[in-house]
Amino acid sequence: MKLSSNEEYGVRCLVRLAYANQGLTIPEMSQAEGVSPAYTAKLLRALRKGGFVKAARGKEGGYTLARPAGEIIIGDVMNALGGRLFESDFCQSHAGSAAICSRSVDCSVRSLWRAVQVAVDQVLSKATLRDLLQSESEMTSWVQTVQVARPHGLRSEVF
Repeated sequence: MKLSSNEEYGVRCLVRLAYANQGLTIPEMSQAEGVSPAYTAKLLRALRKGGFVKAARGKEGGYTLARPAGEIIIGDVMNALGGRLFESDFCQSHAGSAAICSRSVDCSVRSLWRAVQVAVDQVLSKATLRDLLQSESEMTSWVQTVQVARPHGLRSEVF
């Protein structure tokens, strides 16, 4: 499973804004993150549409967080930037050349993807942008405390 570049760079843009004490422009963020201004603008447009950032024009303008970092849930950000791994319409979009998947009635694969999505949601729904302002070792400790429920029959484990 891979994260998209939209998700990676979008979250990085939010982290950069959270550290800033002032508005940042597209060129400033583009240079700092090593991505093109056009791509940075695309990411910021998605983040603005999702309600995570706001833009101000003028000499003191630029992009800032739309609300405090502790109120920005990373799961919501990921959904705005790229969507979820497993959506309810997953089987319709991956049916192959047939009109319906040959395993649609009894599908063990669907159960796996659903369980993976639940595990991802449990972590990302607890993580806020403020959490991502910690050092790597602090964030590693935070992640290790997050309990993820396992499917029936498996014990819960800590990351």
